[in-house]
Amino acid sequence: MKKFIHDFQIISNRRINEDYFVLSLSGIQPLPEIRPGQFVQVRVDNSQNTFLRRPFSVYDVNYKQSILYLLIQIVGEGTKVLSELKSGEVLNLVYPLGNSFSLPDGKKVLIIGGGVGVAPLMLLGRWLREQKMEPVFLFGYRNSGLLVDIDLFTGFGKVHIATDDGSAGEKGVVTQHSFLHNVPGDISMVYTCGPEVMMKAVALWAENNGIPCEVSLETYMACGIGACLCCAQETVHGISHVCTDGPVFNSKELVW
Repeated sequence: MKKFIHDFQIISNRRINEDYFVLSLSGIQPLPEIRPGQFVQVRVDNSQNTFLRRPFSVYDVNYKQSILYLLIQIVGEGTKVLSELKSGEVLNLVYPLGNSFSLPDGKKVLIIGGGVGVAPLMLLGRWLREQKMEPVFLFGYRNSGLLVDIDLFTGFGKVHIATDDGSAGEKGVVTQHSFLHNVPGDISMVYTCGPEVMMKAVALWAENNGIPCEVSLETYMACGIGACLCCAQETVHGISHVCTDGPVFNSKELVW
């Protein structure tokens, strides 16, 4: 798939809560096809200690208006600078990068996300609904104050919530949610993104229930194009690189 380096103008910088914000970016050119699970590399200007581009999953896409959305968590100087960008400012992206999630064999699927791991799952949910699939979402957060766009996700399927403190949904980690004890037998695929410990637990649950599982890894990627080799991931086929061979992998291929 062809890659592009383009400037995007910021339409809006929507703060969701203390940790997360969404950048809406407008391109001067029509957007190429961007598949769920793919990511962009963002050049962070005006940040003295941010030398390399930062990778972010594509949160959503509006092709008619050529708008691309990024969900970003504030975790350091680079993302703090991005959180302060204003409408009209410009952001340079390399995109679209990486591979994507695949279509399931059946109609019903389960999508499990934790924290900022929900970032690639909005576009996934939209894409699945457009393909006449029936996604169910299961999201985990530390507390209710960190929930991300639940009203938007419910437009694509039913949403179940778990929070560590019980302030929203069920109390406990997402992999202990009661839904996983009574999951419908016609679930044909599990998709997941989030902390590695969560994805390992999801992958094990899926394997024990005989359901294929795809995971989107959140490994740090410096270049995004396979040049620096810093995002090496051990698989049953040998060493792969998350930026080019992933970020989406079949869970059975990974050597965790």
